[in-house]
Amino acid sequence: MENQKIMKPKALDKKQVSEEMGIFGRYLTLWVALCIAVGVAVGSWFPAVPDTLSKFEYANVSIPVAILIWLMIYPMMLKIDFHSIVEATKKPKGLTVTTVVNWLIKPFTMYLVAAFFFKVVFAAWISPEIATQYLAGAVLLGAAPCTAMVFVWSHLTKGDPAYTLVQVAVNDLILLVAFAPIVAFLLGVSNIEVPYDTLFLSVALFVVIPLAGGWYSRRTIIEKRGKDYFENVFIKKFDNTTIVGLLLTLIIIFSFQGEIILNNPVHILLIAVPLTIQTFMIFLIAYGWSKAWKLPHDIAAPAALIGASNFFELAVAVAISLFGLQSGATLATVVGVLVEVPLMLTLVKLSNKTRRAFD
Repeated sequence: MENQKIMKPKALDKKQVSEEMGIFGRYLTLWVALCIAVGVAVGSWFPAVPDTLSKFEYANVSIPVAILIWLMIYPMMLKIDFHSIVEATKKPKGLTVTTVVNWLIKPFTMYLVAAFFFKVVFAAWISPEIATQYLAGAVLLGAAPCTAMVFVWSHLTKGDPAYTLVQVAVNDLILLVAFAPIVAFLLGVSNIEVPYDTLFLSVALFVVIPLAGGWYSRRTIIEKRGKDYFENVFIKKFDNTTIVGLLLTLIIIFSFQGEIILNNPVHILLIAVPLTIQTFMIFLIAYGWSKAWKLPHDIAAPAALIGASNFFELAVAVAISLFGLQSGATLATVVGVLVEVPLMLTLVKLSNKTRRAFD
């Protein structure tokens, strides 16, 4: 009887996840593939579309993409109250996992994995100069943990929204002081200028604004309609917002890079190999460590997904400033943008399938 009582809620949880995502969730892989294809086609056949959208950019942050990311994050922020944020700071294990993995492991494994593939495995197809530039782009990705999209991955894995917020905040604070020294050490360059306008604008757009919006909505709706209405009616109105926003974001991102994809298919595949291996490896390290420490799944999954994903706006901006718009380093960071969403959705699916192992 005890086992039956324990197992029954898990089946319901799985059903709830499917119902929340609806047709988009059940066929998410198909929708993602279609949106990628549509994005590439738009960028190639209707270049005026990405050209127009690219004009709405400030500090290397695309405003249209930022709006869509805000729509993806907002439903998660609705679930956060300040009491839960305070409680999250009292649980140090999850913060330890994300901090150690992101700053003491990830940048260095990225360097080793990328150097092995670009300078050894792919030496016959890539010149030493290009290999060095691709390596630089990979390092820039590895030294910049995710700030925005991780809220989406946490939402899709039923992560603790307050704890995810604290994890992201801790990484952003460390990023301010650790990013430049780590990149300088690994690449042997000394003229790294962190684009703080990009960093601060991203934090404002992807953390502060949606958090403030979620807090205000939560407080106002609960005061006027009650907590039961807020949790069982209002929040459910946004069930498909995250998925739709994600799919539209894919179309925009791939429309920006449609020409690059079609002109450099082989090199994009070569760059994608070490980035993919690194992503899975870091996820497994953080996820396995969380399991060994007996962390609950709603803390373990976001901790692992933060490490696996990257702050690609920052990486692309630094690559352009250091090496130029047409450099191999910039191309490598762009490939990081292209492969991240499909890879992270795969890890989200893996996280959800292994949820029971943490219970």
